[in-house]
Amino acid sequence: MNKHANHIKQRLSLRQPLKESLDILVQLEKALSLDKKADLESELAKIQALHPSVKDFERDFVSLCFHIATGVGKTRLMGAFIAYLYLERGIKNFFILAPNLTIYEKLMEDFGNPAYSKYVFSGLGEFVHQKPLIITGENYNQVGSLFSNSEVRINIFNVAKFNSDSKGSKKDGVNLAPRIKRLSEYLGQSYWDYLTRLDDLVILMDEAHRYHADSSKKAINELKPVLGLELTATPTDEKNKPFKNVVYEYSLARALEDGKYVKSPAIATRRNFRSQGMSAEEIERIKLEDAISIHLDTKAELEIFHKNTGAKLVKPFVLVVCRDIAHAKEVYNYINSSLFYGGAFVGKVLQIDSSTKKDEEIDRQFVELERPENQIEIVIHVNMLKEGWDVSNLYTIVPLRAANASILIEQTIGRGLRLPFNGERTGVDKLDKLTVIAHDNFEAVIAEAQNPDSVLNKMSFVQLDEDGFTPTLETVNSPSLVEAKFQREERLIEQIQDQAKRTQAKFGLSARRVMIQTFPQAGKMEGVQSAADLSKPEVKAYVIQKVREEMTTGQVDLFFDSELEKIEAEYEQIVSDYKSNIIEIPRISLTQDNPKAWFEDFDLFTDEGFNFLPLTEEIMVVELTGERKVDTVGVKHGATIKDPPVHQIISELINFPEIDYDEVGELLYKLANQALAKIKENNPDPAKFVLTVRQYRKPIAWQIYQQMRGYFRISDPEYIAPSVQAFQKINEWNFTTIPGGRRDYKEVITPVSLIPKLVFTGFKKAGHLEYKFDSKTEKDFAYILENDGSVLKWLRPAVGQFLIYWANNSKLYVPDFIIETADAIYMAETKAKDQLNSAEVLDKKKAAETYCRYATEYTTANGGKPWRYLLIPHDEVGMDRSFGWFLK
Repeated sequence: MNKHANHIKQRLSLRQPLKESLDILVQLEKALSLDKKADLESELAKIQALHPSVKDFERDFVSLCFHIATGVGKTRLMGAFIAYLYLERGIKNFFILAPNLTIYEKLMEDFGNPAYSKYVFSGLGEFVHQKPLIITGENYNQVGSLFSNSEVRINIFNVAKFNSDSKGSKKDGVNLAPRIKRLSEYLGQSYWDYLTRLDDLVILMDEAHRYHADSSKKAINELKPVLGLELTATPTDEKNKPFKNVVYEYSLARALEDGKYVKSPAIATRRNFRSQGMSAEEIERIKLEDAISIHLDTKAELEIFHKNTGAKLVKPFVLVVCRDIAHAKEVYNYINSSLFYGGAFVGKVLQIDSSTKKDEEIDRQFVELERPENQIEIVIHVNMLKEGWDVSNLYTIVPLRAANASILIEQTIGRGLRLPFNGERTGVDKLDKLTVIAHDNFEAVIAEAQNPDSVLNKMSFVQLDEDGFTPTLETVNSPSLVEAKFQREERLIEQIQDQAKRTQAKFGLSARRVMIQTFPQAGKMEGVQSAADLSKPEVKAYVIQKVREEMTTGQVDLFFDSELEKIEAEYEQIVSDYKSNIIEIPRISLTQDNPKAWFEDFDLFTDEGFNFLPLTEEIMVVELTGERKVDTVGVKHGATIKDPPVHQIISELINFPEIDYDEVGELLYKLANQALAKIKENNPDPAKFVLTVRQYRKPIAWQIYQQMRGYFRISDPEYIAPSVQAFQKINEWNFTTIPGGRRDYKEVITPVSLIPKLVFTGFKKAGHLEYKFDSKTEKDFAYILENDGSVLKWLRPAVGQFLIYWANNSKLYVPDFIIETADAIYMAETKAKDQLNSAEVLDKKKAAETYCRYATEYTTANGGKPWRYLLIPHDEVGMDRSFGWFLK
């Protein structure tokens, strides 16, 4: 393993495809001469020995292409390439080529601004203490340290600078050369000549398919770099011929199959949609209507995700693709009017095409589309969004009047595949999906999806019921019972007519609220093992002091002291009310330890694979004149390996990545000696035995390693013993519902598919006033809990209520229900019967049972109730069941 490559992978947090690409560069860098005068045929032969698929460099220098899907991180990979070549090979001169102004400006920010969130060298100390010198098309004539050897120099140029920098410039009627190729008084030569004379120039080509036309290829060849590194998501030239120099491929199809680094695209249509007899305008309006429905649904889900997890608020937008400028203007006027959803999107739509590109305000709004405060929700474009348009909040695409829908969709989805949350999927389907509306072309797209070479082959298909989406969704906040009581009291206080009394009542309410918020903090105090300990004098003093500090941060009210005395007198009653409205849930952060790996002890099987015999070792001596006689001289060893045979074998074994000498040294000696004993049987002569081991030490180690692999074991990760806090606050819920979507939990809902869209109320024992359910099973189970006399309290925990990690700490487990009875607290999960023994359910069960074990150890030692886990098959849940039924 290369230490510099490993350092870069860790510090830049490279994704797996980028790690693999960097490993290939490490391999190639070792093989190539990286010399301007290198023989291309011999260099190609070196590459083909490692990558037979490479047929030609396609340039006048060694140039290799990395096919990386959009959204996976091509820019970060360029940064990794530069860092590696500098650290490993000492290369300091780099030239990054951008195909257009958008990418050019983006690259200058990515490589030149350490304060930028996407700065490519963030985390690399070598580039923090000595920031690379960024040379651009604007400053190359003013940079004063070109010839310094102290820093890395990264040239970033738009390809137009090569040939168009002098457009319109003439002298004596003769066209001047591009400015970059003219004499510079400071340099004594043109900047172009300076670059071509560098003996360590490496060129990196972003969107490399844009530089295979003859004109740009000729200009790039003139630079004479020692190496070219090409990156593109579409490795075909202007004639649609595939590149011949691709050394690595991570295509969009593969990225979609992996399901890690990009959104999952889906094609949507209305169920039973028939376009026959409809005008083009009617079809467009239906498509726009469904796009807005999906958009508002996604927008609400993003808001809920933000509230529940604390993740950044992402504002989604819709991309409408039009045929031409006139069509775009027509669609813009319709959406930006009162005819479209009653004017709900007036001022929230942007038209981007050649007719608007010089408008500074439109350009500003377009550039700032990802900012939550940006008001634009719909972008209309006509073939303007090409490479470099780097946004992560595009969730819905509507192609209108497309001549070839499948081609348009393939070309357009790349603009919306980036993920907004640190480039990672959330696990929430709606937030990890890009939806393309294709009603009138649905069948054509499905037909194209049968082509295994098409990106559409990896897309999912969604059929929308005509009433499946509603253009408006209501966001619902369901606070805990404790907070709900405060909110009710707030509404009553607002009705007090006397201002002084209303102010005094507000102050008292605020003080009680601070007190309640302080209770979980008091749970961290020494000697506090349960909510009952809130009544201890030292805890009461702590809470009252916190209330005093919080309430005196601003201007002190005249009635401050009297109100505080009143709150202090009511302390025990407030504690009692608090305990009656919560379930005491221990605060336990449950994480998994790293899995253990080991080799089991075994005896080596030596009947096969160890029958090695020594090779004759002679020195050939050939006369250079006359008859050129050949003589031989036997080798007399005395300067080669002197280590004992067993050490030679072990030295080879520890080169295998799984083998750690400190962990398995005793086993290695045992196996090596068993192998050597077999070899000695066939070579009893001591000299021949030593010679055989020296000659075959690698194959001997390989044979031992192959058998060791059969005894390699990895444990399931165990949970680390956690610290426990006595109790915690009950988190609030945030979710969405359709307008008028509140129902009493006792109502029978038909069809049952409507249940996940509704919010249910009317609970008396629950920890919140309102809940949503994912299924009829969950709703029926809630009915059982609410109406069973043995159940004292229950709740559906919100996201973040439990910190129970599973799947190597990559996922958070959220139980369905928490139920308190007179003698225990239960964590319950309802599941489809056929899923009970699935790996995922069993992993979650292990995590939940571990939580219950640690919680029980703590609560029973401190006078509390034990915790138990219930996994309930769906077909056991019926409204006629009692909770006791499940305990059997």
